[in-house]
Amino acid sequence: MSTRLFSFRGGDTGRWRVTDMAARAGAPLPAASRLDIATSAETPSDPQASWVLRGITSNERYVERGERTEIVAQQLELGRPETTRAALIAIRKNDAWWALTQDERLNIFKAQSHHTRIGMQHFPTLARRLHHCRDLSDHEPFDFLTWFEYTPDQEDTFNRLVAGLRAIEEWKYVEREVDIRLVRDEAYSLDDAALRSQIL
Repeated sequence: MSTRLFSFRGGDTGRWRVTDMAARAGAPLPAASRLDIATSAETPSDPQASWVLRGITSNERYVERGERTEIVAQQLELGRPETTRAALIAIRKNDAWWALTQDERLNIFKAQSHHTRIGMQHFPTLARRLHHCRDLSDHEPFDFLTWFEYTPDQEDTFNRLVAGLRAIEEWKYVEREVDIRLVRDEAYSLDDAALRSQIL
């Protein structure tokens, strides 16, 4: 079983309850009340899902060795009991971004936007996992899916992070962004999901 491929399924089932789903740029996603996350070698079909977003974890593209060492040292683990809040940020960049060479994108990412430095300011309190969608197919609706988990009192910290990133040069190349906020439902279980499917 691959643990690199993640499927985020929006619909009526899942441990995470959707509290807000905002299109910051481009088209929104269809409404969903819950989010289910699956890891598998193949994406399971789900005819009841409003949408399914897929991404695969990969190597860091724009991080130097020193930065990566610092990130690994500070990065908090996902799935901690106290992190009952989460966000899924889905991003697609425009053709102008992908027409740039690797060194041109690196210059915008680091020298002009300071993307990594902004993120590092929040790593001690926010846990994250980045998923690449283009590594799977050119037909995925987004290029990147970033999953964040944090505690309720860190909501403002997370809002400052995304506001800071949306203000940098790199974000001029974003043509679609959907910001999904979630709360973990401790009472939800697989038994609940099975019962709900029988009712439906």
